[in-house]
Amino acid sequence: MTLRLAFMGTPDFAVPLLAELIAEGHDIAAVYSQPARPKGRGLQEEPTPVAKLALNHGLLVRTPVSLKNAEAQADFAALNLDIAVVAAYGLLLPKAILDAPRLGCWNLHGSLLPRWRGAAPVQRAIMAGDEKTGVMVMRMEEGLDTGPVLMTEETPIARKTAGELTDELAKTGAKLMARTLREMEAGNLAAMPQPEEGATYAKKILKDEARIDWTKSAAAVDAHIRGLSPWPGAFTEANGERLKILYAEPVSGSGAPGTVLDDQLTIACGEGAVRLIRLQRPGKSAMVASDLLRGWQLPKGTKLV
Repeated sequence: MTLRLAFMGTPDFAVPLLAELIAEGHDIAAVYSQPARPKGRGLQEEPTPVAKLALNHGLLVRTPVSLKNAEAQADFAALNLDIAVVAAYGLLLPKAILDAPRLGCWNLHGSLLPRWRGAAPVQRAIMAGDEKTGVMVMRMEEGLDTGPVLMTEETPIARKTAGELTDELAKTGAKLMARTLREMEAGNLAAMPQPEEGATYAKKILKDEARIDWTKSAAAVDAHIRGLSPWPGAFTEANGERLKILYAEPVSGSGAPGTVLDDQLTIACGEGAVRLIRLQRPGKSAMVASDLLRGWQLPKGTKLV
């Protein structure tokens, strides 16, 4: 069944889903994405990852600043859509937008709802120490990620970083949405209302929260680091220099929190220790600890803050 649809998405997470919908042969009437923003040293305006893919396939791309005005809503309604597929779009969808497609707006969300509704579900799941997460296809309502769930796929978090888990969920979610659309055609879908019990909010990641608190347990420090890798990158200060920590591993060890315990960059935490594996100094590329220590000394007893 070929559906006439609009796709609404912005970052890399949404790209595999748009690619899947193109491959499935759906009639993509328009692609909505965030406006291009200045990027790089030259501050040249660059289309979003979703807009780039859409333009490469000759699709109509729209980048409204808001969908709250009557003109934007009329333009959307005029598309005469069967459905709108949404993934990490980044703009609020008013009721007029939600109601315009014949089958409504379906969202691909990167958590096991109702846990981690909101902007940063992947990062928050890792930082909270959750054992598993997943992707869900949800029929959107006016509330924030409150709509009934159509299909779900779970995955263990294990020791994945936010970047690795986001990539995995993006690919899994693309297949899940395609399967959901096929199940809809076959009449096999049953929407399940979300329970309110266990609902949590995944607030936007702020750079200010990236500093590592070495008084926390090694497990908490490890989750903090993985949840913020690669962006914005958990950081500490050493020798008066900000040092991003992109990956670490909990290990045995004890000492004053933040103290370097050996020549392998084992750092004491409030409980246990972590060994720093991948780091980045200001203005330099990320590197493994052994390479960093060749040109920059952090001897035993150094205090990280």
